[in-house]
Amino acid sequence: MPARELIAASSVPLVLAVLARGESYGYAILQGVAELSEGRLAWGEGMLYPVLHRLERDGLVDASWGRSEVGRERKYYRITAAGRAALARHRDEWLGVHRTLERAWGAIGAAHA
Repeated sequence: MPARELIAASSVPLVLAVLARGESYGYAILQGVAELSEGRLAWGEGMLYPVLHRLERDGLVDASWGRSEVGRERKYYRITAAGRAALARHRDEWLGVHRTLERAWGAIGAAHA
């Protein structure tokens, strides 16, 4: 399981990435994160809903109430244009960090060879 700080730092881009696939609701978003992480990230509602509320407050997602297939009320979330732009920025930042770490780890491996 990744460190708590890493999970927290990745929460916004992960939620935005799930919502970039299409409108969704809380439980399905949790399933999307678990699927994308191949089960490495097991978020609960206590992790997800504060992120969703912050994204909504910041204008990166919109939310509306609707009915599920079985008639239950659910809050559905969808990414906004501003959310897509934020997702692109997050992607660039994370890819930059990833490339830097790969170079750093490669240098360690080369030094021990």
